[in-house]
Amino acid sequence: MVRGKTQMKRIENAASRQVTFSKRRSGLLKKAFELSVLCDAEVALIIFSPRGKVFEFSSSSINKTIERYQSKAKGLGISKRGAPENEQHHLEGETVDLAKKIELLEVSKRRLLGECLDSCSIEELQQIENELEQSLSNIRIQKNHLCKGHIERLKEQERILGEENAKLRGKCGLQPLQPSTKHQSVPYVEISEVETELFIGPPERRTVRYLSET
Repeated sequence: MVRGKTQMKRIENAASRQVTFSKRRSGLLKKAFELSVLCDAEVALIIFSPRGKVFEFSSSSINKTIERYQSKAKGLGISKRGAPENEQHHLEGETVDLAKKIELLEVSKRRLLGECLDSCSIEELQQIENELEQSLSNIRIQKNHLCKGHIERLKEQERILGEENAKLRGKCGLQPLQPSTKHQSVPYVEISEVETELFIGPPERRTVRYLSET
């Protein structure tokens, strides 16, 4: 069974608070002493009671330990202040490089769109033309690939619909549909017309071609 963590709070009763302080202070001083002996560590402990009374423990000299701490903290502060400056210079350099790359990309984009070509040499224009032709070739290849895939999907859908239609006609007792002949040529029928207007001479015949309805 996992018990929930007990939330610590200030002891309101003054007498109980003083008893707890004395017990915990003694235990803390004992642990500091054991740590210094067992691990050969330099330990300094300072405790101020609620009334302002000081209790301390040091494995050597508390003043020397404090001086050592201050010296160490000062060195860490210098390194921490130096790190942002170096990082800032590094970021500024990266920003300049990115700005140059963006500018080059913008120039290349405008040239591919047919702009700002006055300053280009023949070799540069030839290179731009080659890049455009290669781009068009890649685009056509991709377009053909997509069209082919779309046609294949349509054929697959047609096959599935045909199978479903055949199943439904079979359930209804109907004969399956015969596949239609694709690209049938439409026959033409020649019909003769007789001119009915009044004129001298034998009537003229005009041949008109109509699409056969059969």
